[in-house]
Amino acid sequence: MSYSDTSVQEINACMQEAWNAFHVYRKKSLKERAALMRAIAKELESCGDHLIAVAMRETNLPEARLRGERGRTIFQLNSYADACERGDWLEARIDTAVPDKVPPKPDIRKMLVPLGPVVVYGASNFPFAYSTAGGDTACALAAGCPVIVKAHPAHEHTSEIVADAIHKAVAYLNLPKGVFQHVYGKSIEVGKTLIQHPHTKAVGFTGSYGAGMQLFKWANERKEPIPVFAEMGSVNPVFLLPEKLAASATDIANMYAGSITLGVGQFCTNPGLIIGIESEALTTFTHDLGKAIQKIQPAPMLHAGIVSAYKEKKGNALLQDDVHLVAESETAVKENEALPTVATASAQAFLNNPVLHQEVFGPYSLIIRCASKEEMLAVAQHLEGQLTATLMATENDMLQNDELVEAVKNICGRFILNSVPTGVEVCLSMQHGGPFPATTDSRFTSVGADGIKRFARPIAFQNWSNSLLPDELKNENPLGIIRAVNNIPTASVL
Repeated sequence: MSYSDTSVQEINACMQEAWNAFHVYRKKSLKERAALMRAIAKELESCGDHLIAVAMRETNLPEARLRGERGRTIFQLNSYADACERGDWLEARIDTAVPDKVPPKPDIRKMLVPLGPVVVYGASNFPFAYSTAGGDTACALAAGCPVIVKAHPAHEHTSEIVADAIHKAVAYLNLPKGVFQHVYGKSIEVGKTLIQHPHTKAVGFTGSYGAGMQLFKWANERKEPIPVFAEMGSVNPVFLLPEKLAASATDIANMYAGSITLGVGQFCTNPGLIIGIESEALTTFTHDLGKAIQKIQPAPMLHAGIVSAYKEKKGNALLQDDVHLVAESETAVKENEALPTVATASAQAFLNNPVLHQEVFGPYSLIIRCASKEEMLAVAQHLEGQLTATLMATENDMLQNDELVEAVKNICGRFILNSVPTGVEVCLSMQHGGPFPATTDSRFTSVGADGIKRFARPIAFQNWSNSLLPDELKNENPLGIIRAVNNIPTASVL
C-alpha cells in the first residue's frame, strides 16, 4: 500500500482544524479528556488481529512482541487517563490573601493549562507505544491539547489503522474532528511544514539524533519558538565494579547478552557501552559474553534503512584504532537481519576518539578496558548525557567509588543498580529522559504520567473572585484534587 505525502495545503487545513478544536477541547473537564483516552484504548483493542498482522508485515517484529506492545499502549492510555482525572499533574497551588499584611498579600492561585496543538512524529521502533496512539499522544490529550501525528514512513498502514481507531473515539464522544489529525510524509518538507506552522505549540519526537536536532533547530528558528521534547538515543553505559564482577562475571555476561540483543537491539535503552577495570574477572566476562553472543540467532531489523545504518555504523566503529572484535553470531545473516556483535577497546582509545561515543543502533556493544579506577572515572566524566546508566556493584563497591557514582549520576535520567536498562516500566516514578544529547530537555519524562506536564504551561490567577476561577482552583474544590493550599498538600475545601 502506497501513501502520498500530505500537501502543504492539507497540512494548513489540518492545523487550522486543530487550532479551532483547541479552543473547545482545552475547556473539557479532566473526566471528559480521560473518557476520550479510555475510548481510544477500547477502539485500539477492538482492532484485533488485523492490526497485529499489518504491523508484523511492516515492521518485521514478531507477533508476541506486537501483542505485548499493544497491551502496553492500551495500559498507557488508561493509566494516563486515571492520572489526568486525579489532577496531580496540574500542580494546583493556592496562597490565600492576607489583607492586614504590609503591603497586603493578594490571593494568588496557579495551575497548568494546555499549550495548544501538539505535533507528534511517530517512532520507527515502537509502532504502537511511541507512535500514533503512544505516550506523546496520550499525554497531550490528557493535557487538553489537540494532536497532529505524522505517521512514520516505515509503518504507515499500521499508523492509519490506529488513527482510524482514534477518529472513531473522537466521533463517539462528539468532540471536534480537529482534536486528532493524521498526516503522511517521507519528505523533509512535511516535517518542516508541521513544525513551522504558527498553530503548532509543541512537538513530541522519538528517533535519531540528526532528525531530532533538525526539528529542534526549526522550532527555534520560528518567530515564536516552541518546545521540542525529543528523545534522540543513548549508549546507556554499564559500569562493572571490581567486587561485583569478581563474584558474578559469568552471570553478568549472560544477563547482558540477552539485554544487548533484545528486540534485535532496537531499544533506545540498549546497553551499547560496558566499562570495566582490567582483571581476570573482566577477561572472564568478555570471554563469556562473546560465547553467549555467538549462540544468538540474527533476526530481521525494522526495515532496510535501519539495517543499512547498523552495518555502516558498526563497521565504522570496528575500523577505529585499538578496537578489536570479541565475537559475533556464528549464524549467517539473511536479508534485513543484523549480526549480534561485541567488540572491545582500551579506555585511552575511547577517551581520544569521539566516534566510539556514538550510538550503534542494533545488537552491538563495546567493552571498554580501563587500567585503573581513576581511568574508569575519567571515562564516566567524558560521557555525554544518557537515558540510563547502570552500576553492577556490591555495597562495598559503591562505598569505595563515591566519586564515580556521582559522576555517573550526573549524566543520566535513570540510574540502575545490578540490573539491565532494557525494559521501561510505565509508572509515575519512571524517568525516561536524560541530559543532552539523550533528550532536548532533561527536566521531563516521555514515560509515566508526569509526561503530561510537557504539554502544559503554568498560569497564575491573582485576586479573582471564586465564581470566576477554574474548577481546579475554586474554594469548594469540586474536582476533589490534591492542591497545595498555603504550602500544605490537601484535598479539602477552603
